[in-house]
Amino acid sequence: MLAKQPLAPQNRDVHSMAIKPKDCSMIAGDINVLIVDDDPDIREMLHDYLQDNGFQVTLAIDADSMRNSIENQVPDVVLMDVGLPGNEDGLSLTRYLRERLDIGVIVISGAGDTVDRIVGLEVGADDYIAKPFDPRELKARIKSVIRRYQRIAASSLKPEPQSTGDEIIQLGNSRLNLVTRQLHNHHGEEIPLTAMEFDLLKTFVERPKRPMTRDQLLNITQNRDWDPFDRSIDIRITRLRRKIESDPNKPQLIRTVRGIGYMYVPLAVTVS
Repeated sequence: MLAKQPLAPQNRDVHSMAIKPKDCSMIAGDINVLIVDDDPDIREMLHDYLQDNGFQVTLAIDADSMRNSIENQVPDVVLMDVGLPGNEDGLSLTRYLRERLDIGVIVISGAGDTVDRIVGLEVGADDYIAKPFDPRELKARIKSVIRRYQRIAASSLKPEPQSTGDEIIQLGNSRLNLVTRQLHNHHGEEIPLTAMEFDLLKTFVERPKRPMTRDQLLNITQNRDWDPFDRSIDIRITRLRRKIESDPNKPQLIRTVRGIGYMYVPLAVTVS
């Protein structure tokens, strides 16, 4: 477990990291992690652990220092503590980041803060971890989030193939483009998707009318086993239903299969 250890005081400027271009083949040393936490002990321990494992690390203690840091350099992943002081807590800042930047966000919550974890995923966090935690698990989750965003970067660098129509899937009144990873409504307006939401939709449309367990969905989209108390899949399914279902309370596209999990049922054929 993550245990607090006495640490020598250190002054680290959140603006100290130089801006440099990133590509889709990043290794740990190329990954910049922004830690937003008002607890100096946790902040310093995470800094030391991640830096020792080859990550570039910047630090912020509240909303203002987070924004200042991002103005200097946009990170690849943000570790966001829920219980920040001031008018903007970690959940508000997670929403702020998701509306403006296409970067990974991992919410850090207290052991008993189930509601905070749920809300964190609902406002767009890619993952969450509860205190106290093993830093090795946190490192694994950071790498998992980075892999998902690397897939997006890799696909964006590929030449766009000649359209066959097979890459555009009709989802009720919306259309999902599997090449550009974009979802549009019937007016042609883009509906924002997180990396995890796209991976889930892609998993479903590639396996129509096939019931899938939560364990299968987590293994495919996040490369990790499902915990019986892990509600992240259910929360993301709820978010997806709000985006693609005509009536999210009576879903027709992503249906619940009692005792198993979920199943995608296409209501229209693939269109060009």
